[in-house]
Order: sequence, then C-alpha cells, then structure tokens
Amino acid sequence: MKKCLLVLSCLFLNSAIVKSQTTDFVKDSLDSYIQQGIKDWQIPGLAISIVKDGKVVIMKGYGVRDIKTKEPVDENTLFMIASNSKLFTGTALAQLDFNKKLSLDDKITKYLPEYRLYDKNTSELVTIKDVLSHRIGTKTFQGDFTFWNGMLTRTQIIEKMKLLKPVGQFRQDFGYCNSCFLTAGEIIPVVTGKRWEVYVQDSILNLLHMENTYMTTKNIGQRQNMSKPYTNQFTGVITELPYDQVDNLGPAGSMVSSVKDVSKWLLMQLDSGRYNRNKILPWPVIRKTRDINIAISSRKSPSIPTHFNGYGLGVFMTDYAGKQVFWHTGGAFGFVTNTCFVPELNLGITILTNNDNQPFFEILRYQILDAYLKQPFINRSKKALPAQLNQLTDAKLELASLENRKKNSKPVLPIKEYEGIYENEIYGTIRVKKLSLNKLEINFNGHQNLKANLEYLDNDEWMLRYNNIAYGIFKIKFDIQDKKVNSVLIKANDFVEYDPYLFVKKSS
Repeated sequence: MKKCLLVLSCLFLNSAIVKSQTTDFVKDSLDSYIQQGIKDWQIPGLAISIVKDGKVVIMKGYGVRDIKTKEPVDENTLFMIASNSKLFTGTALAQLDFNKKLSLDDKITKYLPEYRLYDKNTSELVTIKDVLSHRIGTKTFQGDFTFWNGMLTRTQIIEKMKLLKPVGQFRQDFGYCNSCFLTAGEIIPVVTGKRWEVYVQDSILNLLHMENTYMTTKNIGQRQNMSKPYTNQFTGVITELPYDQVDNLGPAGSMVSSVKDVSKWLLMQLDSGRYNRNKILPWPVIRKTRDINIAISSRKSPSIPTHFNGYGLGVFMTDYAGKQVFWHTGGAFGFVTNTCFVPELNLGITILTNNDNQPFFEILRYQILDAYLKQPFINRSKKALPAQLNQLTDAKLELASLENRKKNSKPVLPIKEYEGIYENEIYGTIRVKKLSLNKLEINFNGHQNLKANLEYLDNDEWMLRYNNIAYGIFKIKFDIQDKKVNSVLIKANDFVEYDPYLFVKKSS
C-alpha cells in the first residue's frame, strides 16, 4: 500500500552458497549485480544512492522509467516513495515537540476533540506518540482498501477510524496503520496553521535543498522525469498501472522524490541533523525519532544476524551483524522503495524501483549491508529468484485455470437477482449491475474509477477482475439463502489490505 511492510525471510539463506566477502563488492561488482537483478526480476527501472562518510559514493539509474518510450532512469528520476514519507512526518512532530509547540505525549483529543477509536478507553488515552508508533491495536493495513485511492477526505478517514475493531492490545501489539499517520499529520495545521505538506516543505525540504521532491501525488503524471508504475502480479506480465492518488493519506505516504534528493535526507540523518555543515534540525529531534516506542520482536533470529526489531517515529530499527540499522520501506501500486542508514558506519542507502511485485529492492539493500559489514558473501538474488519465478508461473496457471472454467453454464439465480446496492459499514456502498447473462460489473462507489468485472465460472463461483489489475483477480461467491442474494465477500490485493470486506445487499 502503498506503504510496504515486507518480510523477506527468503533473503537470508544458509552457508550452502557462501563465498568470501570482499570489500570491493560495491566498487567492482555492484553494477553488474544490479544489471542482472533488474533483468531477472523484471524491473523496468531502478535508481540507487549510497552515501558513506559524508559523501555520495554511488548515485545511478538503471533501466527505463517508461517501457514504451525507453526513457532511461537517472539520479533525478521521480518515484513515489510512499511510506518513506512517514519519517518526515515523525520528524516534523518531533521538531514541534522540541520547540514546545506540543508534546508527543499529548492526547489526540487535545487537538482533534471529536477523535474516536473503536474502544472508548483507548479514545480517551491515545497520544500523538501512540499513532506515530503503530500501537493502537489495529491489524496491519486495516481499513486501507477503503482509504487508499479512495474518495474520502482526510477528515472523513479520521472519522472512520472508530469503526476499525482492533485485533490486538493498545500499546502492546504492533499493527502498521496508515490512518494513524494521517491523524498525526493533521495535528500539524492545528498547531502551526500550516498544512502538513506546507510545514514539511518549509521546515525540512527547503533547508535540505530537496528541490525535486513533492509532497503530494497531485498532477504526478505531468511531472518531468516521472517514472511509470508497473506490476507483474496476478498475470505474470509487466503491466503499466494508473498512478495512485493518495493525498487524502498524505502524511502516511504521498511523497514523490528521487535518489539525488533522498541522499540529502540520508546525509542529514548521518550528521546528527546537519547538511553541508549547516544545522537543519537539532540532534534531540533526530534522536527522538529513533527511540523504540514499540517492540516488534525481541528474539534472536535463527537465520540472520539480528536480535530485535522495533519502531520509533516513522522508522524501523534493528541490529544487523552487531550494528544498529534504521530503515523503512515504501510501497505504492507500481513502486517499492527503501531507505536505510547505519550511523555507526556513517552509511546510508536508498533504492527506488518501478515494479511493485519483487523483493529485489530489499535483497539489494541487504547485499550492500553485507559488503560494508564484511559478512560472508551470499548471492541473495540468485538464491531467492526461483521462488519468484514459481510465483509468477503459479499466477499464470491460476489465471489460465479460471479462464478455462468460463463455460456456457448459467448462475444459479437469474442474473437480475444479483443486481443492486450492497453495503459495508466501513467502506460504504458498491453497485452490482448486469453486463450479460453470466457477467456482472461492480462499481466501487468509494473510489473514483475503481470497477471490477464478475464472470460466472461454475459451482456458484465467479471470477472477479479489477479494472486496475494491481487490486487483483480472485474467486468469489455470493451468499444465497432461499433463492435470494444476501451478501458477497470481496477481496483485494494483500498489498492494500489483508482481510476481505463483507458487503450486504440492501436493494435491487
């Protein structure tokens, strides 16, 4: 979502293919490694920057930003950085805390009096720090099918949060929450009189001379040197996608940038808030973003050199081969990206890509960390690739299987019985209408242009295919009782939300 929270256990493999690591990997082998990687993983374009000891040591683009025009990726090519926006939001609020404009321990209701969560007690207790730390108890990505690319305003999204029933415990369980970061960001205009995007621009981006970074997705396709978004999920074929429009979730993930600009952000992070010898942010602000506010894991990994994972104010942290590593990923449809910095090594890495269905952007990060931390060399890309190829093959076979089930058979009820308005409490309404004797169309009223076609298969099952393929292709069933349609359970890509939505029929 858009936000990208990936568990990549496939990257960390045993000693079967271990070789001696050389300190020259970045200098001698990185270029060919990336060239092979974008070919193997079907990534149209990738941009990377590595900063070390206060200098940029690598800054380069690979492949193309548009597979039709073949325009190349360079260090200024723009990508949606999605959830890498979150540390900018967390930093802005830490700065306001430092300047005594607010306290991170203030309750949300001090600034948004009508704010409510599902539980009354949680509503009364929840603080700015809680929402910046993903610790309100909701499930990862909960509500995002409604919010991501949706038509709700920021205020309406915040109002909907009271409908998100938590699956975990408040301040105890981590659940990645985009609407939480939106909530935090909407406190900024209350305190400063400036919208989130204006405040971050004025207080951070302008000072870093990040002149090719944009706070919102508005007019994204018209920006110069903007990469196109692609996926090969569900069909196995690289397909161009529409740009996500997520300004309503801005503080959680609407920023657009390039590796040249992100490198300035990393250099500032590694110099205690300074850039080009100028103080951009006080060190206590930077330090506060890195304090662990919730533990995600505190057990030694059996397969990688790490012992803990936690979250601060818009940044993950872990240990890796004895060093403390701060990182975040970002995912929007068609883009997956990362940023990473290791203060003890004075090392920063950012990788931006334009295919959302691949872990190579993270494999590459760990390969670089291994080199600088002098870990035994494992070709992580080579070892992980077979699983990806199997996944793409499975997707093609599954799609072919569904296509083969399209017969002349008819639904169990006349097609008109499926037509009507269906409603979900969180999402709102969808409209199902007839296309033919065995085809239906769903209009998702909470989205501007989102639709799905339903084609009858057999055994009461339908094939649902979204007009934006990034949302997916799924089998679904209508719940039918006494020859009447009661409801339908609709799934979308896990990339946007894990759980399906139950839509209950309200009228024909």
